Parts: sequence; structure tokens; C-alpha cells
Amino acid sequence: MADTERLYFKQLLTGVDVAQADPSAKSMANFIYLIGDRDTRECMVVDPAWDIDGVLKILGEDDMTLTGALVTHYHPDHVGGHIFGMDIVGLPRLMEKNPVPVYVNKHEAEGVKQVTGLSDSDLKSLDSEDKLKVGEIEISCLHTPGHTPGSQCFRVEDGLIAGDTLFLQGCGRVDLPGGDSEELYHTLTKRLTKIQNEVVLYPGHNYGGKASAPLGTVRATNHYLNINSLEDWFQLMGS
Repeated sequence: MADTERLYFKQLLTGVDVAQADPSAKSMANFIYLIGDRDTRECMVVDPAWDIDGVLKILGEDDMTLTGALVTHYHPDHVGGHIFGMDIVGLPRLMEKNPVPVYVNKHEAEGVKQVTGLSDSDLKSLDSEDKLKVGEIEISCLHTPGHTPGSQCFRVEDGLIAGDTLFLQGCGRVDLPGGDSEELYHTLTKRLTKIQNEVVLYPGHNYGGKASAPLGTVRATNHYLNINSLEDWFQLMGS
């Protein structure tokens, strides 16, 4: 999803575009996204973690004002916190430096609070099919449970920011707290099928070498999207 005349869009890779000196950030290869309106200079950040100062520096250089944070799911590599022996900066640091409303799916709010220490007053709960605006740029929310109970994707023009719900060559794990294998199967085989093939998938991690691809290509090449039954899915996922 390239910048248009009005849409401001950036895909930032941890360990490369931000957090360059952090070997854990490079290993985890998270993507952070910036979505904004060039006319109003307003912007939202998706999954701010690893290098809040670096993200804010980029926004400052681009003369964009941060007005909100969008959360795909509550795992610490996406929102900050402790995981796999790593202490990752994230939403708490953002709220210190540039406090903004944090938009989470209603099923994910408790997880976000537990992981980050944020309060109810910091969060704005979303439901599936809710729509937000940053300036005049519309962001559509889609509840895609399975990786976590409140995982959500964000549709912006011809792009879908999918977090850990779907990767170019895989999908989110279901063996972490909150994972539900059957729910993820239904998400991939029912909830995402209404998204058109030409929409470009932007995943939560740089797995597989490419940063994005049209959903039509992903559907043709991602084995996890070509499972014929729930029984086969359980065998694949080991659940």
C-alpha cells in the first residue's frame, strides 16, 4: 500500500528501521505501521513496541502528529512487556512520551492491561466491523480471534494489516496463552474469505522474506489457507 496523495503509510521493521541496535528486535522482526492523513497531519501507530523514541522521531521528521495507537493483539512484542526473557518497551513508554487513546478489541482489553499495566481510561474498546478515522482516512476493524481472543486486523484502502493472524507463509501460533486453534481455523476459512484477492496483506512479522503480498498470492501459496477440514487443521497445528 503505497502513499497516495492523502494517505500517509509506513511499514517499519524492528532491527532495521527502528531499534537498530537491539539484536532481539532484529531477531523477532516485528512490523510497526504508521497510518495518517497528509492533509491534517494526524497519524496512528499500529503495535508500538521495541523503540518508541525511534517511532516518534520518524513522525516528527515527517511533521505528523500522533493521535492514537491501534493494537492487533496483546502479546508483548506488539505492545511492550516481558516475553521469552526479553523486556520490551511499548505502550507504557508511549503513554509517558505522547499519551494517546489506545484502541483494542473488546475481547483483548484485559490482556492489554495485564501485559502493559495500562488502565481502563487509557483504552478504547472496539468491536468487529467498527470504523475509525485518522483525519479523513478510514480504518476498518475486523475481529480475527484464534492467535488471541481479541486479535484484530485493520483494513486501510487497499491494504490489510493483519498482526499475527496471518503471515505470508504461515499463521499465528495457538500454543501461547489465549490461543484457540479452532477459532483460528474459522478465522482463516470464514472471516477472512470476504477480503478481496487484490487487497495487500501486511503481516505483523517479516517471516518469509517479503514484507507484503496480495491476498490472492497468499491464498495460492500459504499452506495454512488450503486445509480442507478441521480434522486436518488439528493435525497440522498439533492440537
